[in-house]
Amino acid sequence: MEAMLYIVATPIGNLEDVTHRALRVIREADVLACEDTRRTRLLLQRYEVPAPRLVMSYHEHNEERAGAEILAHLERGLTVALVTDSGVPGVSDPGYRIVSAARERNLPVEVIPGASAVSTALVASGLPTSSYTFKGFAPPKAAARRRFLAADEDAPHTLIVFESPRRLDGLLRDALEVLGDRLAAVCIELTKKFESVHRGYLAELAAQFSEETVRGEVTVVIAGSNPKFRRNPDLSSAPPPGALLR
Repeated sequence: MEAMLYIVATPIGNLEDVTHRALRVIREADVLACEDTRRTRLLLQRYEVPAPRLVMSYHEHNEERAGAEILAHLERGLTVALVTDSGVPGVSDPGYRIVSAARERNLPVEVIPGASAVSTALVASGLPTSSYTFKGFAPPKAAARRRFLAADEDAPHTLIVFESPRRLDGLLRDALEVLGDRLAAVCIELTKKFESVHRGYLAELAAQFSEETVRGEVTVVIAGSNPKFRRNPDLSSAPPPGALLR
C-alpha cells in the first residue's frame, strides 16, 4: 500500500462485527496506532491477524506527541492504521485531531467504515431517524449537563448522547427537567451478550434507573421537540409505550 492514514472502525462490542477490509488494512499497514494496544491485540488474536511491525499508542493523553509521530511516519511514506477501543476513531474517541493535521499537510486519509454505537442506538430506539444530532458525552457536572441539554431544547431532531453508567440517573433527571417528559430509549451494552434497550418516557426511565445499577456502555436516545413524542398531562393515565428488552 502507498502512504496513507487509515481510520479503521472496529467492533463496538461483538467481535464478529469487524469487516474483512478492516482486518486486511491492519494486516498490511506499516504502523498500527491504538487507543489501547491490549484491547486491539485481543481483536487481532481472535482473527489470527499478525500485528504490524510497529504498534504504538494514540489516545487522548498523548495525542500531541503521538500525533507528531504518526505524521512523521506518513511523511516517510509509511501506511498507518488508526483504531480506537471500539467504533470509529474520531467519533467521541481520539482521532479527529490527527485527521485534521494530516489534511492540513495534504497527506492522504481514508476511512474504513464499520460498527457505530450512534447509528445502532438510533435504529434500536424506534425514534425518528431522518434527522438527529449526536451530542457525544454529556458533561459530568449537573449545571453544565443542563446547559448541554438546553442547547437543543426546541430542536425537532432526535438527540443521541453517550453517558457513563454511574451518571445515567443524573442525565435522565436533568433531561426530564430541561426537555420535558418526552419519549427516550436507554441502550446498554449494544451488540454484546447482555444488550438491553429500554424505551419509555423520561419520567419512567429516570425512576427506573434511579434504582437500578447499570454496568457497561450506555447510549441514550431522546425524541426531538414534537408534541407527538411528549406525554400529554391530560392523558397521564394512558398506558406507557413499554420497554424493549433484549
